[in-house]
Amino acid sequence: MNDTWTERWDDRYSKDDFAYGEQPNNYLKEQLEKLDVGTILFPAEGEGRNAVFAAKLAWTVSAFDISVEGKNKALRLAETNKVTIDYQVGELQTLNYNTEQFDAIALIYAHFPADIKSLYHKTLDKYLRKNGLVIFEAFSKKHLDYIFKNEKVGGPKDIAMLFSIDELKSDFKNYEIIELVEKEIELNEGLFHNGKGSVIRFVGRKK
Repeated sequence: MNDTWTERWDDRYSKDDFAYGEQPNNYLKEQLEKLDVGTILFPAEGEGRNAVFAAKLAWTVSAFDISVEGKNKALRLAETNKVTIDYQVGELQTLNYNTEQFDAIALIYAHFPADIKSLYHKTLDKYLRKNGLVIFEAFSKKHLDYIFKNEKVGGPKDIAMLFSIDELKSDFKNYEIIELVEKEIELNEGLFHNGKGSVIRFVGRKK
């Protein structure tokens, strides 16, 4: 990823307020509360709201992002909540995760650049154990229409960075689909996710 991309996120996360709030994503919360605790990885975790929530449930939490400012905010949030998370900064290929290290991987608005997003999904798959779960929520390709009506809902304006059901099926071929839907939801997450949007929600179990 280029320096401009990194600088954009460092700038967003350097502010005092939390860009997407301090509370966990609703879909992630709903899914995690159903599960026995274990090890979980949060890619593109930003300021740590979801990772900290998982740690409060007693998960062993790992997270990464390209933003140092995101990590700093996340560690402060973890300290405030009296939990510990392992947070690394860098691109996925530079990090030292192990094959089948995790019981779950949570991809919550992990909109990677279009040219690497499928590669990242397939790489992350290696770090998930057999019968492990992927929990996913991100904006669908229909979301561009929602941004046009209300920019406060946030999300990428590049359609290639947005997701379709077919892309998820292709990226996670070796998964039992527990849920895979495209739907309109109302977002109220911090400064940058506010209003109606179109998302893909996916929970898959690795075969």
